Amino acid sequence: MPHHAVEITLTRPLSAAELHYAAQAWPLAANHNATRLMALVGAKTPERAAHRLRRRLTARLPIDVITTHYPDAHGQVLLNLAFPPAVHTALARDARHAGLTPERYVHEALQRALAAHADREAERLDRAVRHLLAHTTPAHLLSAVGHAITYPS
Repeated sequence: MPHHAVEITLTRPLSAAELHYAAQAWPLAANHNATRLMALVGAKTPERAAHRLRRRLTARLPIDVITTHYPDAHGQVLLNLAFPPAVHTALARDARHAGLTPERYVHEALQRALAAHADREAERLDRAVRHLLAHTTPAHLLSAVGHAITYPS
């Protein structure tokens, strides 16, 4: 059976006692502030791995999102979300009105949000570069960027 590296993002940092309690149910590795955990899960598919981990740990952890740690062959990561009943009902209704499954509806909404974020970030960087160019030459700016990339702080 294949194993899948799965990352758990928590809604808040865990105390040492909470982490110990959760690790009794499944071996976990925590980041420095115990807001993200890693687990190795044996399952036929990444979907089953995330589902298995959620069932085992939901009662022990304040889980926000479970994702596969490594992208698949298409560069995608699995996103496992558990919505409160009222949100799930509204999501299912909106998906039905859009003629989509709830999973596809969330997928498309996330794609739109990520594209909008990328556009905003590109615009922000463009404005910042134009501001810098108003006060220096392109050659000096390019030299400064090269230095910043070579010697990050």
